[in-house]
Amino acid sequence: MPDTTLYLFDGSNLFHAGAFSGREELVDTLASFVSLRGARGVVVFDGVGDDRELGALSVRFASHADDVLERLAAEHRGAERVCLVSSDAAVRGVSGQEVRKLASRAFLAELEPVAHREHEQRGPGGRLGERLDPDTRERLERLRRGE
Repeated sequence: MPDTTLYLFDGSNLFHAGAFSGREELVDTLASFVSLRGARGVVVFDGVGDDRELGALSVRFASHADDVLERLAAEHRGAERVCLVSSDAAVRGVSGQEVRKLASRAFLAELEPVAHREHEQRGPGGRLGERLDPDTRERLERLRRGE
């Protein structure tokens, strides 16, 4: 059954709480997370960049990401389930009682067992993506990103 939650991610906060090699690795991880659950998500980073959609994940940039996260939580909390992922106490404090809140490290800890299980299920053959030709891999990646 799909998860109808709207996940709001504090991108910079999550990036610094995790062991990601770059911002794109975090974005791909979050896109996979919401996609696997049938949920929607918005990740907001401080700074400048190109806003884009990766399937059910919106990637946004703002001079003050906290303001955008607070506004999105306020706009959606009455109409749907909202989960805010941030360790910023100020953002979590003003998001409203209706909003579920997760600290960045707690969210990442929930992700680790899932990633570990997926790795174990691959077995001795390695990752499927490593066995695909480049054209097939590119088409699958575009499909995963909703292009």
